[in-house]
Amino acid sequence: MTNHWVDIKNADLILIMGGNAAEAHPCGFKWVTEAKAHNKARLIVVDPRFTRSASVADVYAPIRTGTDIVFLGGLINYLLANDTIQREYVVNYTDLSFIVKDAFAFADGLYSGYDAAKRSYDKSSWDYALGEDGYVRTDPTLTDPRCVYNLLKQHYARYTPEMVERVCGTPKDKVLQIWDMIASTATPTRAMTIMYALGWTQHSIGSQMIRTGAMVQLLLGNIGVAGGGMNALRGHSNIQGLTDLGLMSNLLPGYMTLPNEKEQDFEAYIVARAPKPLRPNQLSYWQNYRKFFVSFMKAWWGDAATADNRWAFDYLPKLDKPYDMLQAYELMRQGKMNGYLCQGFNPLAAAPNKAKLTEAFSRLKYLVIMDPLATETSEFWKNHGALNDVDASAIQTEVFRLPTTCFAEENGSLTNSSRWLQWHWKGAEPPGEARSDLEIMAGLFLRLRALYRKDGGAFADPIVNLTWKYAQPHSPAPEELAREYSGGALKDLADPKDPTKVMRKAGEQLAGFAELRDDGSTASGCWIFCGAWGPTGNLMARRDNADPTGIGQTLNWAWAWPANRRVLYNRASCDPSGKPFNPQRALVAWNGSAWGGADVPDFVAGENPAGGMGPFIMNPEGVARFFARAGMAEGPFPEHYEPFETPLAANPLNPGQAQALNNPAARVFADDLAAFGKADQFPHVATTYRLTEHFHYWTKHVRLNAIVQPEQFVEIGAALADALGIGNGSRVRVVSNRGHIEAVAMVTKRIKPLTIEGKVVHTVGIPIHWGFLGVAKPGFLANTLTPFVGDANTQTPEFKSFLVRVEKV
Repeated sequence: MTNHWVDIKNADLILIMGGNAAEAHPCGFKWVTEAKAHNKARLIVVDPRFTRSASVADVYAPIRTGTDIVFLGGLINYLLANDTIQREYVVNYTDLSFIVKDAFAFADGLYSGYDAAKRSYDKSSWDYALGEDGYVRTDPTLTDPRCVYNLLKQHYARYTPEMVERVCGTPKDKVLQIWDMIASTATPTRAMTIMYALGWTQHSIGSQMIRTGAMVQLLLGNIGVAGGGMNALRGHSNIQGLTDLGLMSNLLPGYMTLPNEKEQDFEAYIVARAPKPLRPNQLSYWQNYRKFFVSFMKAWWGDAATADNRWAFDYLPKLDKPYDMLQAYELMRQGKMNGYLCQGFNPLAAAPNKAKLTEAFSRLKYLVIMDPLATETSEFWKNHGALNDVDASAIQTEVFRLPTTCFAEENGSLTNSSRWLQWHWKGAEPPGEARSDLEIMAGLFLRLRALYRKDGGAFADPIVNLTWKYAQPHSPAPEELAREYSGGALKDLADPKDPTKVMRKAGEQLAGFAELRDDGSTASGCWIFCGAWGPTGNLMARRDNADPTGIGQTLNWAWAWPANRRVLYNRASCDPSGKPFNPQRALVAWNGSAWGGADVPDFVAGENPAGGMGPFIMNPEGVARFFARAGMAEGPFPEHYEPFETPLAANPLNPGQAQALNNPAARVFADDLAAFGKADQFPHVATTYRLTEHFHYWTKHVRLNAIVQPEQFVEIGAALADALGIGNGSRVRVVSNRGHIEAVAMVTKRIKPLTIEGKVVHTVGIPIHWGFLGVAKPGFLANTLTPFVGDANTQTPEFKSFLVRVEKV
């Protein structure tokens, strides 16, 4: 979230698209109802199904799953064509005036530099044109044909209301009604918030869907303001914390990145991640990357990380390719991975294509499961009849199940959608021999280190030199880890303003990431969390909900990264002179000598706005980007590509270019390219989702949840049920090119057929919560049906749009 849950009450308009907050996030949905009740906000829901969110919406519109870029791209076209944009905001705070290189081009669904054989782009032409002074060339009049504004208009000119109706199936009159409502927020006194979840993320073009939503918000001036923003609704407590702490294959904590195979030079690695400003007097805060990186390396390797050994840079792996989830399972399937440590994850249920996963796990030598419960993954080798039809005698994988505590049985912090780190305390002792993840991982590490110390190894240094200064080495305390990732001084730190004074004594916790140094005198395991456990103690444990602002800025409730800031980019809520665009919901303001207000300013505290520094201080441009330069795998502007399993034979936006039917840069393997189903065999579009009554794959083990939602079902529209002769409550078989499931048919009028390119397309809804374990009635794993393909940027699988055939049993 750029904003936070409570801030949603400040919105004048709420768009829920790619999510279903009323059912999947019922507690957070309270703030939508607050906005409607007290702020007279209107709610728009765009979704393939008429959901509980839609039931309280002022306007609901259906859409074919996987086509959100068309709907939002059409909206961008509408806003630009009618000049309903917040012009002062976009001219000053975005790259619309920037000139793009002459070599950059787009034609027939593909950008310049595409290599069809490699399914990837040479992105060298995807950049701004620079002047002789090294700064980006601009045209504040927005008349240059190569400026981002005109390229953006040109790109989305094809996205007309008629095209939206053809591709999305959304009626044109409904499209225009919604666009007109959204355009009303192109004024400083009105704000729209966008709420989205996995309905946008889990597509082969998911990252670009989210970017398109962000571009809409930028055009309207809704980023950085109270009641605005792009608000990602996390499915459970630590999804936000997962990425914050670098658990993606190419990440380090704090959104730093691992070096790749060609980056053997430390200085070049730093320079590539610390871009210089592209305009005069811009901050480009990533210039501090060296401070963040060195402090991180000191947190992990302590005294072993020195300037002489480049802060132990050689200890880090150098990636030859992304080792994401999809890649890991592909390597297993190829017999190129011996073992897998699966911690707090149930991939047989949560990753795509169950048949491929079963084959992959069956080729391991060992599989270690760390989980409080037996999972489908830990039991993958057991035959459960049709639900898990395997030959156990042919599977040689040795499976170890290590029972862990759950969050309620340990102290620690959780990071919610709002970026709030909230400390929680142990509520109960764990049962049996369950141990905390910390204790299990510590035990593994200590044993491995002892073996390397005794026997050596090809490169033992990263393991034997890892710092491990915990009171009980076999069981580090959560409090110790919290202080470690927050960060402290390793030596006395001189005050930069007065070198004769000590700002922090050795051993003292740091107050924030501004105190980090690149000389080895500070350590922080995650720079964005720096200050969470500060000199005054554990700020994550605060529970003061006082709100003197009246707009939900409870700054003393827990702690939000970064720097306890509640609304990111909040400098953009003020005009270039520092005056709030909307004084009624002011977040920050310039008082003549400093920035202050209801939030922690996302800016340099003493930076006079007269200097022209932009509010998007992480970017070297100082402004937000419509043109993504080389940052995205598919192209600088989001373009619609069909899901890999589509009911259409061609992409209506680029009908003459076969290569542009599906995302030309998506994460897909050669063997899987030929494994996608076709519409002639699988004529129905399917999508997966969650229910209020269950929490992922856990609560099928809980009797009360099993009572309220006891049995697997699929939702089928009444028109499709009539055509197939399926009655409500009867059994149906849903088949994809990867397998089939059987479930109860819930026939509903909440899913309507859509007309796409003159063809009637039916949608089938598939809840995900059942499997062959638990006290609920055993069911099929929903991912039996889903394809093995992912987003090119995040590698997130495409669970939300694939083809099936519904059959009456």
